[in-house]
Amino acid sequence: MSAIRSDSTKQYYATSSLVVGYALCSSLLAVINKFAITKFNYPGLLTALQYLTSALGVWVLGKFGFLHHDTFTWDTAKKFLSAAIVFYLAIFTNTNLLRHAHVDTFIVFRSLTPLLVALADTTFRRQPCPSKLTFVSLLIILGGAVGYVATDSAFTLTAYSWAFAYLVTITTEMVYIKHMVMNLGLNTWGFVLYNNLLSLMMAPIFWVLTGEYSEVFAALGANGGDWFEPVAFTAVSLSCLFGLLISFFGFAARKAISATAFTVTGVVNKFLTVVINVLIWDKHATPFGLICLLFTLAGGVLYQQSVTGPPRESTVQADEKDAEENQSKSVSGKHASV
Repeated sequence: MSAIRSDSTKQYYATSSLVVGYALCSSLLAVINKFAITKFNYPGLLTALQYLTSALGVWVLGKFGFLHHDTFTWDTAKKFLSAAIVFYLAIFTNTNLLRHAHVDTFIVFRSLTPLLVALADTTFRRQPCPSKLTFVSLLIILGGAVGYVATDSAFTLTAYSWAFAYLVTITTEMVYIKHMVMNLGLNTWGFVLYNNLLSLMMAPIFWVLTGEYSEVFAALGANGGDWFEPVAFTAVSLSCLFGLLISFFGFAARKAISATAFTVTGVVNKFLTVVINVLIWDKHATPFGLICLLFTLAGGVLYQQSVTGPPRESTVQADEKDAEENQSKSVSGKHASV
């Protein structure tokens, strides 16, 4: 009995560490990316450098034996490609949203995702319906975030367009990546490698489609090929480093908690983002807006309370049921639909 209790305690602290690591990286990365995009105004190239750093970092650390990742194979890459496309679109729209809008805009649309993910989990992944307490907590998060941003400046049409695109892609990514994590069988660093390497391969396509490549060549010509501005270089380097860290913590946290809990964690940790935003930018919410933010945090705490215990067990059972059904279909010669 004591051994079981000890294992349970270790699992609790391991899960908590992953969630805290993801929260810190997510909060700081949003601020760093906002700073980087103001000093290095090429969102496609910036994200490509992040993908390169993460993929290369995993490969190098694997070669030196500091970590183990699954070997890259094209068969697995084909299975993972659809998830990588969704991930790329989520990061692409996120970066462009930060480029055209304030962090406040990003926060309010990010806060909409838990409610949508909870509905998608229930509809497509056969997760249990959220309890009344869980649903109320999600509404509190949403109401608090909306009230926060409602006290700030108006948004432009361009910002709104990117915001809605981000809302659609991040909701899809939260649910679909969770499905891939639970069913593809790769380890955490394997997911990081596949996700970033495939995203890096897609980057040139979006450079051409968005016309960013012409902006890059024009800047090179104007500056005589000199891009090494110290502040911009530091901002981009930090962005790449935290991109690698959030890749690990993000995938590890997805395995440890439900898709909705993962999404709510991302919403609540934006509190740190808002604090830094108030300190370094000249446009931010009024005191009433900050009170609304406290409601968002309260909703996050209430949500965490509502999903502990039996609901979490139900989620695990549902994931196990999905795995058993997929295995049964595979044995009988049928292909499970993704």
